Amino acid sequence: MSEFRIGRRERLVLTAIIDLYIATGEPVASQAIARVYANYDGMSAATIRNVMAALAEAGLLEQSHTSAGRTPTAKAFRIYVEQLSGKPHPLPVPISNELREQIDDCFTGVTSREQFLERTSHVLALVSSGVGLAAIVKGEAGQLEHIHFTRLAPGRVLAVMVTRAGSVLDRVLQLQRDLPAAELEAAAAFLNQNYRGWMFERIRAEVARRVEKDRSEYDKLMRSVEDLYRNGALDREPSGDMLVFVEGVANLIDSRVDRDRLRQMLAALEEKQRLVDLLTAYVDARQQAVRVVVGLEETMPEMQDLVLIGTGTRLGANSLGTVAVLAHTRIQYQETINTVSYIAQLSERILQAEH
Repeated sequence: MSEFRIGRRERLVLTAIIDLYIATGEPVASQAIARVYANYDGMSAATIRNVMAALAEAGLLEQSHTSAGRTPTAKAFRIYVEQLSGKPHPLPVPISNELREQIDDCFTGVTSREQFLERTSHVLALVSSGVGLAAIVKGEAGQLEHIHFTRLAPGRVLAVMVTRAGSVLDRVLQLQRDLPAAELEAAAAFLNQNYRGWMFERIRAEVARRVEKDRSEYDKLMRSVEDLYRNGALDREPSGDMLVFVEGVANLIDSRVDRDRLRQMLAALEEKQRLVDLLTAYVDARQQAVRVVVGLEETMPEMQDLVLIGTGTRLGANSLGTVAVLAHTRIQYQETINTVSYIAQLSERILQAEH
């Protein structure tokens, strides 16, 4: 069977179905589209039925056994999300003055990173009717105290990083060229002398900048530092170094959801590490573009029929963390995208004094 191409009529009908499904939460029948959108774009009721049949055959609509109506699939929602701006990652637009004032009022009195992220989870849950998520790298757990390199074999180096919180992170690096002990010692001394107390994310950005700027002056040293950091010497694992705030889980409880699946979903939301895995898998904390992910069940079956809308938030040159909404696919997409983007950008303004 040839690949289905969604044309103008198919796109119009699919958008109408999703809009109606978001508004009602109920499967949508062709009669409902014909009734609500009488003579919709010159299409008769029979034409709408034919278009819906084609959309179903293409895997964009599905039908439950208990209803004659159709519901959009994850694939359909992906198309819908892309239509918001014509791109896979929708661009946010300004939020209303009323919503901005409501959000700003909620952040009154916030002065620390932890307070900001905790308040963020509350505000996102409140305005989205979904789960508000916020993850932050624990302050000292994300700061370098000391780094040491040991040559294990030609092209293999053990990197040991100690954070200010006392965590010891080690990993074996595979390099394209062999670095003798003297070069490893020089690279470690350079990093320890220049970047002690810095956040790892900021160190990586600064090293990348200096590699280009100072290459001619410190050619041998900077080449060694470049080899080490590009092969993961300054990377960190999320795990226990992340602090996660979650609020609004009750918003996902729906009487129409199967009890077993609901129990599995709630159990997954109770495991903070599962949420860290979810956020780090789909949202790059270093990027401030809003990411919309439909079809989470492909990697986490418990998240069936849920959508993740998230982005990174920064403080100066450092990545502060990740903010996101986890909600039913019936969420108001554009409004939620706008809200997530606005709150992510608030961190710079609210926490500037602390930084």
